[in-house]
Amino acid sequence: MSRYDPNPFEEEDVEVNPFADGQAKGKGSSYSGGAFYTTDVKAKEKELQAREADLKRREQELKRREDAISRAGIVIEEKNWPPFFPIIHHDIGKEIPIHLQRIQYIAFSTWLGLVLCLVWNIVAVTTAWIKGEGPTIWFLAIIYFISGAPGSYVLWYRPLYRAMRTDSALKFGWFFLVYVIHIAFCIFAAVAPPIIFKGKSLTGILAAIDVLGDNALVGIFYFIGFGFFCLESVLSIWVIQQVYMYFRGSGKAAVLKRDAARGTMMAAL
Repeated sequence: MSRYDPNPFEEEDVEVNPFADGQAKGKGSSYSGGAFYTTDVKAKEKELQAREADLKRREQELKRREDAISRAGIVIEEKNWPPFFPIIHHDIGKEIPIHLQRIQYIAFSTWLGLVLCLVWNIVAVTTAWIKGEGPTIWFLAIIYFISGAPGSYVLWYRPLYRAMRTDSALKFGWFFLVYVIHIAFCIFAAVAPPIIFKGKSLTGILAAIDVLGDNALVGIFYFIGFGFFCLESVLSIWVIQQVYMYFRGSGKAAVLKRDAARGTMMAAL
């Protein structure tokens, strides 16, 4: 053995070029990831196209319905008032002509004023009940509020709002008819004659004088309610005067008379 013979137990360092036989190693590869990727992309494209077509179809259907509603004269009213809990649609600044907005705002104040009057009426009558007047007047006060607050909005404020917006003679006529009843009720409540349970279910002047002798606090509450109903009556009279002046000046009175005459003639025929 030669002294220069290599050690048989020593590991021999073999340098391997990783790129030398790469081509040879890859010859037998059957990787088809590109095909799978292409198929997946095409499937997603088809799904997106189907969704887009469905959205377009829905948009066209919605537009068709909106056009049909518009042609029929139906206005979609989105509830937006009060802002914290919308229950009615109300937008004087955008829907009412500028020259009528002042009247409409004051008419809206009379509706809110009526609600305030009826709420205070409950407070005053509740105080009278606690002081010994009996529960019947309290139940009547609750009935006034439950029927008066929503009833006034439906029967005269909303017709006036729509009359101002659409300039409809028929809606103006309905407003006048019901608003006169509203004014009559406010005047009746401000007086509170002793007709129904001695008039103590309403905070009018006569009821205030009657309860003042029994209890000063109840009498003060009734006098405050009397003031509310007086203010409501005065504002309501001003509103109906202003609306009537506009109604006559715009020629809607003649239109309403002509429509009424035409309706009477058709009914007779």
